[in-house]
Amino acid sequence: MHTILFDFISRYITLTEEEKNALLELNIFHSVKKGTILVEAGQCTIDNFFVLKGCIRTYYIIEGEEKTTAFYTELEGLNPPCSITKTPSEFYVSCVEDSILVISNDELSIDINRQFPKFDIMCRMLSEEVLAKQILDFDAFKTSTPEQRYLNLIEKRPDLIQRVPQHQLASFLGIKPQSLSRLRARIMDKEKKDDIS
Repeated sequence: MHTILFDFISRYITLTEEEKNALLELNIFHSVKKGTILVEAGQCTIDNFFVLKGCIRTYYIIEGEEKTTAFYTELEGLNPPCSITKTPSEFYVSCVEDSILVISNDELSIDINRQFPKFDIMCRMLSEEVLAKQILDFDAFKTSTPEQRYLNLIEKRPDLIQRVPQHQLASFLGIKPQSLSRLRARIMDKEKKDDIS
């Protein structure tokens, strides 16, 4: 599984064998079962998560109802704001599937960056990419209808349609599960009519 991580890192920097071995010596690779809650609302954590295999999600519980805000799948990372601010988390993080995660923290990152300064360059590049993607995703969500959000999801992240329970997907799109069913039916009807014509 570590080769997936090394391949990902090689997009940004070149690792020596010494650097690869130093990473392997760290206790950062974790197999986590589906349904495991990694962070609870109100909990303080220093952990950051990077998905090598599987899927994790972030969600709030508002008036007893789960509101999913994001899914993270292969080669995506989550750095919960509470791990930076050292305050209790406002949301939950849990595993949607059995997952293999790299779990690290700022202290570990500082130590690695001290030993191998090139990692600092990679972290900066990654942070810039993640921030730009989050801004675009947020803007797209705020300026689109539920149907446009669903079509966007089919286009950009079709794997989620099969991997994620419908109620979580509906919550992520900002609609009720029944509305998602109707939306899917309407899109399929439209596609059939387009095929006929």
